[in-house]
Formats: sequence, structure tokens, C-alpha cells
Amino acid sequence: FFFLYFPEMHGISFRIQISVKELLDKDIVLKLLFYLPVSYPSTLPDISVNSDQLTRAQCMDVKEKLLEQAKKHLSEPMVHDLILWVQQHLKGVIKQSATVCNEKTTLSEGTEDGIWMLLLHLDHMRAKAKYVKTVEKWASHLRLTGRLMFMGKIILILLQGDRSSIKEYLILQKTSKVDVDSSGKKCKEKMMRVLCETEVQSQHKRFQTFEVKEYSTPEELQKEFETAGLTTLFSEFVPPLLK
Repeated sequence: FFFLYFPEMHGISFRIQISVKELLDKDIVLKLLFYLPVSYPSTLPDISVNSDQLTRAQCMDVKEKLLEQAKKHLSEPMVHDLILWVQQHLKGVIKQSATVCNEKTTLSEGTEDGIWMLLLHLDHMRAKAKYVKTVEKWASHLRLTGRLMFMGKIILILLQGDRSSIKEYLILQKTSKVDVDSSGKKCKEKMMRVLCETEVQSQHKRFQTFEVKEYSTPEELQKEFETAGLTTLFSEFVPPLLK
């Protein structure tokens, strides 16, 4: 299985993908997302379960059973035990609900190849024109849409696209010489913060293009987020930057 780690402000989330030999010797691939709050393990983790081979109801059943198991392990690290448990007991859990089907369920949209969104904060751009051109080139090359936003001293990059392209963009942003230092020498971006990396939900509108925009007031910036159905994203991450 593989493991992706997302550092968060209030805990840790990670995805684990496991394959379980199932009925008729067919492999069932389960994608599990664990969110561990800061108070874990004395607080239960949040768990979400996705699988292309299971119905939405079956995924919910697996999640409920995992949370039941989690309660038995309260106050001790439990993720490993939960993964072992689901590998051993999946057959029993889904036998109790409907038969396995190969339909793509609505839950299967929550897979690694769904559409993802990334919000980055940059501290400054010394060689602004060159930097902007580079970001536009990467976004176009990786078929990412979104906005490069300037408002006063605030610089935000909001991107939407394939999960793999988002990851590739992050690598480029961290490892390429995109700016110049105070002496004019080319340098890498060292002052970038990932504010949010998440899956695009149905209420979010997709950006059709990638655009560079300047805003004169926080209200204008907020309107850009609201138009895209991202009011929560704005209110959670942008106001602290305005202080």
C-alpha cells in the first residue's frame, strides 16, 4: 500500500491504499483517508473509505465498523491495527450489506485521480515578471487552472487539476530557481507555504483558465473566492494573512 502525508494546521491526514483478496478471488482496492486530530490517540481519528468496487452503502458500513474498532483502541496508536482489521474482516462486512458490484459509485470520485486543489502563499517575488511567466508556463504545461493573485503584499496561487499534476507543480515550485535573491542571483523559492491541499468538492466551481490577477481590496479578493464557491477556503486561510 502507499502512504501520502499532508501536514495540516490542526493534525495530520494521510491516505492509505490497500488491496484485499475478496469474493471470487477478486481484488478489492480500498482507499482509506485517516485524519488524526492533535489530541489523537485520546480522540478518535476521522476516517473516510472509498472503493471503486463497493457501493456507497458498503463503504459506509466499512467506515462504521472501523470506527467501532477504533473505540476499542482509544488512547493507543491504532491506525496499523485498523488496517490489519479491515484486511481480515472486509469479506464479512460487505457480505452483511449488498453484493459487490463494479459500478463506479459517487464515492469513487474521492480517488487519487480526482480533481484536486492547492492554495499556496508566497512571501515575495523580487523578479516578478520572470516569476509570473514561470508560474504561467508550469500551469499551462501541467494543464492546471486557477489564479495567481496579488493583493497588496499578499501573493496567493490557487490551482486546480489532476492530483499528479498538482504534486508535480509543487516539486517544480520547490526545486526550480524561480526568483533572485537580494544580490540578484537566481534562487529557489524558500518562503512558500502550502495553506491547503484538498480534493475539489461538488460545490466548488472549476476554473476554466489560469489567470494572473491583481486586487486592490480584500473584498475584491474575497469575491474571487466566493464566485468559485470557495468562501470557506477564503475565511479559513486568508484573513490571518491580512493582519
